Amino acid sequence: MRKKMHNRDPLKYQLFLYSKPWLALAAFSMVILSAYNLVVSWLLQKIIDIAAGNDPTSLVLTALIAVITFAIFMAAYFIYRIARPKFVQTAMTQYKAGLFEKILSKKSGTLSQESTGKLISAFTNDMRSIEDYYLDSILTIVDISVSFAGALILMLWYSPALTLIAVLLSILPVIASLPPAKKLAEAEKKVSAGNASYVEIIKDILTGLPVIKSFRAEKEIQTRFEVDNSKIEIIKSYRRYAEESVNLLSTAASVIMRIGVFMTGAWMAVSGTGITPGIVLVFLQLVTFVISPIERMPAILANRKAAVAIMDKLSDSLSQHEAASGKEISHTLTEGISIRDLSFGYEDEKEILHHISLDFAPGKKYAIVGGSGSGKTTLLNLMMQTYDNYKGRIMFDGTELRHIHPDSLFRTMSLVQQSVFVFNDTIHNNVTLYKNFQDSDVQSALVKAGLSQLIASHGKDYICGENGSALSGGEKQRISIARALLRNTSVLLMDEATAALDEITASGIMNSVLAMEEITRIIVTHRLDANALRKYDEIIVLHRGEIAERGTFDHLIDEHGLFYSLYTVSQ
Repeated sequence: MRKKMHNRDPLKYQLFLYSKPWLALAAFSMVILSAYNLVVSWLLQKIIDIAAGNDPTSLVLTALIAVITFAIFMAAYFIYRIARPKFVQTAMTQYKAGLFEKILSKKSGTLSQESTGKLISAFTNDMRSIEDYYLDSILTIVDISVSFAGALILMLWYSPALTLIAVLLSILPVIASLPPAKKLAEAEKKVSAGNASYVEIIKDILTGLPVIKSFRAEKEIQTRFEVDNSKIEIIKSYRRYAEESVNLLSTAASVIMRIGVFMTGAWMAVSGTGITPGIVLVFLQLVTFVISPIERMPAILANRKAAVAIMDKLSDSLSQHEAASGKEISHTLTEGISIRDLSFGYEDEKEILHHISLDFAPGKKYAIVGGSGSGKTTLLNLMMQTYDNYKGRIMFDGTELRHIHPDSLFRTMSLVQQSVFVFNDTIHNNVTLYKNFQDSDVQSALVKAGLSQLIASHGKDYICGENGSALSGGEKQRISIARALLRNTSVLLMDEATAALDEITASGIMNSVLAMEEITRIIVTHRLDANALRKYDEIIVLHRGEIAERGTFDHLIDEHGLFYSLYTVSQ
């Protein structure tokens, strides 16, 4: 079972919650694999000097050592090829799960302020960088560190003087690569930000393709895409340039080191300092094990630093808005919903609702009507805790909405919106949203939502397509209604829920909703049908963010006010 994520833990710690044993096993096997390269070098020296008559060791004994060490190498490689993939798999699974859990823990209002493009990029481009540059670098560092240390020890054993020269010359690549390594980390952060914007642009274009086609704006959108595409590729080219700068300077410095070591070794061999031909050849190979880490380590550390910067950026981004908090309330509305002096305006926009005061009694039916822009949808969104920067009070059974935990609120209320999202999954899973319900309850919700014919034609396992592309607008809306009916919460909010349905289907669904007992129903509707409206206990008429009228259908008709005008025009 996945361990719950604690708020005090940085997201990157999620990488190692369950992957540590696999990391330890992979690192252990990597140590053996790296050490085997040194053993091969040592065996090469022994074989050359035995053949030249400079070493009295038995060739049979040397061959036996070669066989035994090769068997150990194969066993270690078998372990490594299992442990490394499992380490990366476990680490990334846990990290993404922790990341997703943090996203889902936010309030819906604060989550809507996050950039969708940034989040999509985080789960795609950024995950690849973390996997390649952070996780894999751990084992790479183990590999080159063991090779470096082991080679240095053997070199000291063979010739301390030549080893000292190699160490002094090896400082050059490190010094040369430090400045461009810093630039590489900065470039990687810019690439991550650029990818997020690029993904967001692609998402917008693909989502708005019907609008683009209808306005014949293909050429203009193509131009915009080419500009944005060019920007991200330029940013990526800067990153490649920074990376190549690291590689160029470290490689050039390492060439100087290699030539210096080689020339010194040749001079010592010619001078008769006791170095055998086998030692000379093997020393050259060992120098490679020393030079390779020096060449590679700056780029590895720079990429690792860049990956850490990406993780820190992601963690900071998700920490900008607080996670959901609050207290529990009863899941059955008993006293009712009380709204007092409610005013609200979206950020940087003028006020939409002005001093609204309403009471919704438990089990009653309320219709909210009004012209476009009157604040109907905004009122429902506030009741669903989408925003908390309103003025006034919204009370559920005497508890201020701001102080209620979203989980508790959503167990009390359901909202059916006009815009519906449908997952690329079966009808059944879209209705249940992967929760377990009694088959009879699911069937009842499907019938009340008018989905019986669709189920009869395609079956409940019919795949709905990406965002319901295999369904009509009305069928998607019915799925949304079925979801809410299946939850059977104490309060049901509906925002133009039947707008995409034909009159007969819409009437049938609303009759089912209005016939439900012990449920408080607050319904925003544009369908001003006398038979349906007479079933509501109260009709609330909004106009320019204020309550213009309220009362029963017959009362409002008799008043000959705004509602009377709206009703007359609709007929």
